[in-house]
Amino acid sequence: MSRRHLKKKYEELLLAFLRLGAEDQLYSAQQLGKWFLRQNVAPEDIIDFHLAALEHHVELSGPVRASFQLLTEVMIEYGIAYREHLFLRDKQQQLESEIEVAVTMQHTLLPEELPAPSALDIGMISVPCKKMSGDYYNFLVRDDHTLGIAVADIVGKGIPAAMSMSMIKYAMDGLSGCAAFPAEMLCHLNRVVERNIDPSMFITMVYGAYDLQEHRFRYAVAGHEPGFWYRSCRKELYDLEGSGLALGLQCDSTYEEYELQLEQGDLIILFTDGVTERKVGNHFLRRTELKALIMELIDLPCQEIVDSLYRKLLNLSNHELPDDHTMIAIRRTK
Repeated sequence: MSRRHLKKKYEELLLAFLRLGAEDQLYSAQQLGKWFLRQNVAPEDIIDFHLAALEHHVELSGPVRASFQLLTEVMIEYGIAYREHLFLRDKQQQLESEIEVAVTMQHTLLPEELPAPSALDIGMISVPCKKMSGDYYNFLVRDDHTLGIAVADIVGKGIPAAMSMSMIKYAMDGLSGCAAFPAEMLCHLNRVVERNIDPSMFITMVYGAYDLQEHRFRYAVAGHEPGFWYRSCRKELYDLEGSGLALGLQCDSTYEEYELQLEQGDLIILFTDGVTERKVGNHFLRRTELKALIMELIDLPCQEIVDSLYRKLLNLSNHELPDDHTMIAIRRTK
């Protein structure tokens, strides 16, 4: 609609209101305001419509006419700021929509259910601190009685983390032949990550292969928070050994492999640094404190261990979750 028609429409509404003063004219004014907004009519243009309509029908004094100049200048700046606000609001809505798509994609990348080997009890919890998580976990079930277990932390959040998670997931699917060889798995993943993600990003990971017949757990670490190993016969919780460069930092990185022999009742706990990076009172959670909390729960089923520990840590940190929290517990039951 042309500017002349807009001015005429406003003038008709103003005259009807001045003559009749009916409430339905106010309702029409509200609707016209919404229509002006959809048509991107600037606030200073509406003031111009109002002044032009008055000048056609009323004798305006000089000071009154001058006051409209001041109001117009105010509305020009207001209009610029308001249009910028609308632009940013639309961009925010678009970003939120994209994030929802990425969150949905993340959910499809994670296992739908936990594996349930007859000789193992497995518990898992993964809670993002925001909508999107930078933590990733995966299980690879092999016909040769090998269960592959991966826990990773993608340094970075948002959509780039979701894309990196997708890359890791499909790379692991394509490397199923390496499922029983943790060091080899990390070497292959490192080359994939180094070639395909931004230099400012990297991924930490611990990958282990559990032999369901021999009950041996072989694992390798790529810059990841070490986990724990509980020896049931000694009723002691030990730190898992392991170090190595995070995935994506150096194309020719190699990784050392470690091996544990599990007896009945022994437990392996893997997690991301969101579990340990909690502020408790005036200090950050110490590893010894975390071990003490786990020992209080050690006789529970694995799922109850990880769930109860999460609730304990949440209470200790005043219900603040500064980072994504992921933990997997695996116990040999027979």
